Amino acid sequence: MAGEASLSEGERLVLKLHPHWKTLVRPVFILVVLTAAASAALILLPTGGRTAIIRLVIGAVAVVAALIWVLVPILWWRTTSYELTTRRLRLREGILARSGRDFPLIRISDVSFSHGLIDRLLGCGKLIVESAGEHGQLVLTEIPQVEQVQATLFQLVEDEQARLAREER
Repeated sequence: MAGEASLSEGERLVLKLHPHWKTLVRPVFILVVLTAAASAALILLPTGGRTAIIRLVIGAVAVVAALIWVLVPILWWRTTSYELTTRRLRLREGILARSGRDFPLIRISDVSFSHGLIDRLLGCGKLIVESAGEHGQLVLTEIPQVEQVQATLFQLVEDEQARLAREER
């Protein structure tokens, strides 16, 4: 995973986030339902004949389903990160293959957020970053403490503009 070692000279990590924990609610719910369904199928399965093979099939199907619908989303959550440094906004994601995007703070022209009632109760929301360039607008969803992140990013953009203005003199 990216960290302090991958920063440029004079740059420091200010904030590192993963998507909000609410993204894990669905996989956990699916795990509970899968476990209950597999257990009920095993309990209600009549005894005799080929029950050993059927039990193995039920277990295998439950394990494969758990891997696909539970483990993959959890790994995606764990390997997705949003990093704010003193010079850029860094996005990193990927389980097996990694990808990343960096947005220099100097190119960011506006930072805003939005969140609905549930998001407000859970303390997360959507961060909208406007930047000059070909990509225009970046929308990051499920950002924890989105209001604080927006304020921190806005302050970092102002600090970076001031730093560059001092260097030009």
